[in-house]
Amino acid sequence: EPEARGLLALMLLQESRRAARTSPGGDLILLEDQDRSLWHRDQIAEGLSLVEGALSSGRFGVYTLQAAIAAVHAEARDAAKTDWGQIVAFYDVLLRVDPSTVVELNRAVAVAMRDGPLAGLQLIENLLNRGELTDYHLAHSARAELCRRLERTEEARQAYERALTLVHQEPERRFLERRL
Repeated sequence: EPEARGLLALMLLQESRRAARTSPGGDLILLEDQDRSLWHRDQIAEGLSLVEGALSSGRFGVYTLQAAIAAVHAEARDAAKTDWGQIVAFYDVLLRVDPSTVVELNRAVAVAMRDGPLAGLQLIENLLNRGELTDYHLAHSARAELCRRLERTEEARQAYERALTLVHQEPERRFLERRL
């Protein structure tokens, strides 16, 4: 089944980056800061093959679309070469297949990477104003990061502080505290 292949592709692509996701002390490392030489190329190659097959079948769902997004990240030799236009396009399809505010948030971050932080910030603020993500720490963290990139320091500080009141995982807490 194509969607089963898509799920396996997603698992392989996510696992391929495991060694680069955290520091030896357990601190989170953002995708853009990960040492890509630690990524497992054999797993990436297998994941890419599986996702291509699942997509070409025309019978795919959310796992295959998530795998396709992970594949675009995995294909980029460095963060600057990531095809954010392709990622936004996959998120557009994912939103049609499985509409959710979390997918909208992830799409907003991809839009920020493609079109600049202000474009993404506007989308995130619209999501927060709708009230569905007000208690979701990653929405506030994403907003904080985009405000930081726009040099809107006070807004970034407030958003990081709000994220800190909502976060439950210690590695994420440490990450937010360092950003703040």
